[in-house]
Amino acid sequence: MSGDDIWIMREAKVDRASLGRSESLFALANGHIGLRGTLDEGEPRVISGTYLNGVYESYPLQYGERGYGFAEDGQTVVDVPDGKIVRLMVENEPVDIERGRVHAHERTLNLRTGLLERELDWSSAYGDRIRLRSKRLVSFVQRSVAAVVVEVEAVDRPLRVAVQSVLTASEADRGGGDADPRDGRDLGDVLDSRLATGRDLRAILGHQTKRSKIRLASGMDHVVSGPDDARVKAWVEADNARTSISVRLEPGEVLRVEKFIAYHWSSRQTVDWLRDQVDTSLENALAEGWDGLVAQQKRFLDDWWEKADIELDGDEQIQQALRFALFHLLQAGARVEGRAIAAKGLTGPGYDGHAFWDTEAFVLPVLTYLDSRSARDALCWRHDTLDLARDRARMLGMRGAMLPWRTIHGEECSGYWPAGLAAVHVNADVADAVRRYVQATGDEVFGATEGLDLLVETARLWADLGAYDREDRFRLAGVTGPDEYSALGDDNVFTNLMAQRNLRAAADAAQRHAKHAKRLDVDDEEIAAWRRAADAIHLHYDEARGMHPQHEGFLDYGLWDFEHTPADHYPLLLHTSYFELYRTQVVKQADLVLALWFRGDAFSDEEKARDFAYYEGITVRDSSLSAAAQSVVAAEVGHLGLAWRYLREAALADIHDLHGNTVSGLHMASLAGAVLSVTAGLGGMRDHGPHLAFRPRLPEAVERLRFRMLWRGTRLRVTVEAAEARYATEHGEPITIEHWGEQLEVGEEEVVREIPPAPELEEPTQPKHREPQG
Repeated sequence: MSGDDIWIMREAKVDRASLGRSESLFALANGHIGLRGTLDEGEPRVISGTYLNGVYESYPLQYGERGYGFAEDGQTVVDVPDGKIVRLMVENEPVDIERGRVHAHERTLNLRTGLLERELDWSSAYGDRIRLRSKRLVSFVQRSVAAVVVEVEAVDRPLRVAVQSVLTASEADRGGGDADPRDGRDLGDVLDSRLATGRDLRAILGHQTKRSKIRLASGMDHVVSGPDDARVKAWVEADNARTSISVRLEPGEVLRVEKFIAYHWSSRQTVDWLRDQVDTSLENALAEGWDGLVAQQKRFLDDWWEKADIELDGDEQIQQALRFALFHLLQAGARVEGRAIAAKGLTGPGYDGHAFWDTEAFVLPVLTYLDSRSARDALCWRHDTLDLARDRARMLGMRGAMLPWRTIHGEECSGYWPAGLAAVHVNADVADAVRRYVQATGDEVFGATEGLDLLVETARLWADLGAYDREDRFRLAGVTGPDEYSALGDDNVFTNLMAQRNLRAAADAAQRHAKHAKRLDVDDEEIAAWRRAADAIHLHYDEARGMHPQHEGFLDYGLWDFEHTPADHYPLLLHTSYFELYRTQVVKQADLVLALWFRGDAFSDEEKARDFAYYEGITVRDSSLSAAAQSVVAAEVGHLGLAWRYLREAALADIHDLHGNTVSGLHMASLAGAVLSVTAGLGGMRDHGPHLAFRPRLPEAVERLRFRMLWRGTRLRVTVEAAEARYATEHGEPITIEHWGEQLEVGEEEVVREIPPAPELEEPTQPKHREPQG
């Protein structure tokens, strides 16, 4: 690939078999609006997909036997009216890639401009030939605006051409089946029409969801240029609006249609008010014009890449994949502004559009050091749901807040109670994201308000949930850790260590912001109780085996029969009962290994190496979250080749559809994990203490690595080569960091330090059929 090609994702033809994957890969979003990468004409397609962050429909959860505390309602993301469709007729024949003849077809996603571009050379069965060029964007600057431009040209003879621009609420589809719980639920038609109006080339539709009662308005307007004799007509109906432009084109003549789209929604405002907001957004977009929106987008992305780009020499495919990952993380978080970052972002309906602990554990550690405003916005969403979490804790007879395992609006939506009730580590994952954000940014305004609220209420749950045993050890019984092939274990190591950090962070914040802690009725006695519990937290260690059990008794379970498990029986959750999984040593995703990374300050280097080697042999990575964690810890203990292969798996998970469900959207945590596999893995970055610490090492496949991180307003540049690392600031004040335990003061002049060689270790093996896919 040339230098420019590394910045461009390219599709040379339309392949029916991979159409759904392409729709996800080519999705455009800004954190508020999401448009799947469907073809301009809307068909063929797998999932049409236009989403607004926070717009959902609820439905009753059904149980054979309902229990106290079970979630009452599910929530699923809604397909809102689709405004990206622009259809084309040539002499009364529809332009359709499955009819006529496609002479050439290419789509590109330019990561530097944010534009999805398409070129089509097509002729009908009658030989009428046209060239179509289109471009699409979702604005990072004008949050509620997207735009499409289409140009059609007659090639070798005069042609009558008609362009039909559509805004429709009848394109909903999901594409997945009921057999895979990772797919989104299809509730059918969930939008009731409340308003339909139009004037000139503008149309606005208003709708309300049937059960969640969310109101939304969507609108489109157009600028048409080309031959003067164009015939233009518009129609507006309850669920559909269309604008048609008909013109006769001479060979070489071009008809250009610029389409501007806007969306607003609310659970409080009237549809009439939302209509007026859409009107205003369309006026602003028209005033800026297509070229103005493109220029705004380029400036926004220039700023992003200046601070976020990762340079990796040695593998162009992974260099491109890392930039793809950073681009989609930006699209997921740039304009969330009080909403969640879902597991699939706004690229598809997978997992019903829910946000999980993945966001705080994987996505926010990337955004905190690159775009802290987005991280703050996502944490503010968690804070907005805090009253619901307090209510749930009270209903379960506990103090504090029990944050939901999966949700859109804030209520627990999991009908699978061992996760929805027992995966309480989500509390500590959110608290750790708060700790990291405040430490990295110095934002003590947030730290004293929303941040303090989250830390205090999550800590209160741990203090109430745990209990002291006869040996005065603080223990957490019957919890589900990150590994969903184990459930209801006692003293899950990850959960206990993260709860410990949560308790200490809450105590520190309450003392630092004593005045603000009083409004939460935090007193010295409660702070002391948190510190006592944190100091007494129990950490199991098997002396005979010389390693940590994932939870109490885990190492006494029977081993899974990997030798006789067929390759096509993964993921196991689709072929095996949880009863079988729960009583066997088989790990879905990094759990104990995740603790080695997230709480590496609690383990010695020798313990990490032994634990990692053992759990490598029983971890099947049936979750996209796992490869990154295994990559980071493999790099830390010295298995650099293995770390590189896992990094590749995380980076290519969606590009190569390694988990078989990219059709329902991209895996945001795996994309973030690929970035973390570089910064925390090969770069060895840790933020356990008051300063950033680095222990970098490169595998043979990588010649040079460079990345940047923001710390208290200073941009730090880290450059790693085989034998040395270089650190310098690009703007801001000098900062203190650590390099392999040595404290350094770093300013604009590069500080150079040698890198110690990796230890010689025997590389561990994975279960049969579960080697890294990178």
